[in-house]
Amino acid sequence: MTRPHRIIEGTAILDRLHETLTKYVVLPSPEAIDAVALWIAASHAVPAWAYAPRLVIRAPEKRCGKSRLLDIVEGTCHNPLITVNASPAAVYRSIGTDDPPTILLDEADTIFGGKQAEANEDLRGLLNAGHQRNRPTIRYDSNTKRVEKIATFAMAALAGIGQMPDTIEDRAVVIRMRRRAKGEKVAPYRQRRDGPGLRQIANDLNQWVRGHVPTLERAEPVMPLEDRAADTWEPVIAIADLAGGDWPDRGRHAAEALTAERDGHTVTSDRIRLLTDCRAAFGPHEAIPTAVLLDRLKADPEAPWADYGGTGLTAMKLGSLLREYDITSGNIRFTTGQAKGYQRADFTDAWQRYSPDPDGEPSQSSQPSPPSSTTGRLATVVRLKPSQPTLDDEMPPPPADATGTA
Repeated sequence: MTRPHRIIEGTAILDRLHETLTKYVVLPSPEAIDAVALWIAASHAVPAWAYAPRLVIRAPEKRCGKSRLLDIVEGTCHNPLITVNASPAAVYRSIGTDDPPTILLDEADTIFGGKQAEANEDLRGLLNAGHQRNRPTIRYDSNTKRVEKIATFAMAALAGIGQMPDTIEDRAVVIRMRRRAKGEKVAPYRQRRDGPGLRQIANDLNQWVRGHVPTLERAEPVMPLEDRAADTWEPVIAIADLAGGDWPDRGRHAAEALTAERDGHTVTSDRIRLLTDCRAAFGPHEAIPTAVLLDRLKADPEAPWADYGGTGLTAMKLGSLLREYDITSGNIRFTTGQAKGYQRADFTDAWQRYSPDPDGEPSQSSQPSPPSSTTGRLATVVRLKPSQPTLDDEMPPPPADATGTA
């Protein structure tokens, strides 16, 4: 008697995977559980994707469940290749197929943190390049005297303590684990006993997903995100749409929630922080002397500027940081005299592009008057509304050497 072929239905298999994840691990939120389940399913459809999202599992301390979650990922993802300390060359050679394994790196903080960071730049480069299809590494083989292209495209998951390199997290679904609270219980995991059940889920995922690769190749899901975040989450959302049921809504909600959480916990670069702090320092004014801007920046006890570079932010360092955004100081005529300073209008484009204010820019009464001299950039300071403080009211006189360089 012929045994009937078992039909694998997407919603059901994702629900089983979801149940399995919550059996062994306490994840930080429902969105995190959904995201991990969809990422695991997406690993079975690598031939369909233009982008291979990374899965970053990070924790602030030990015993937060990150390695256990990686165990479940290993048991259910496509063709797992797990390592703690692999050489870049070995990883390159493992990837080099049209249907690459899923790279799993445990203890990734020991690879990319501290003294090891510089030694593992090649591995970080591999993980960055492998996020997008057709980004091979080019190497010269001295034995054959030929240049060879080595594929880098593959799904990858990393687990470790603390933040991963920002270039990796920018390409990743980031799960921020935390230690279980009292009353939060999980089942113990034993590979010999529980592994076969996980592999059955993996087989079912593979059967379901691989039967729809042509559909997934053509998929153009409506994304709730933009730019690189949209590229990263597209395979995850495509899987959610393929499954149907409530998974499309859950997948999009997870994408928005986890991306917002990642951005909220990302360490801001000095330049971006400076742009944000300059907005606050300007207040409602159209122009501000360099000396006053520096005083206001360094007065914030939570900002890095008082001790920046060991001696504090100087006019020269300020100018160097802002120059990358085409923001430069100039000679400005204030009511207290002429001094080097900055104009709000020069910051507007950079604020909009790199540090948008969710509450919008303060309303402005007018624009600075045109330059009154061909020497430097001279402008008469803007007069504010009577109800607003003027520069004279709250700014100290400019330094004696008012024409010094910023």
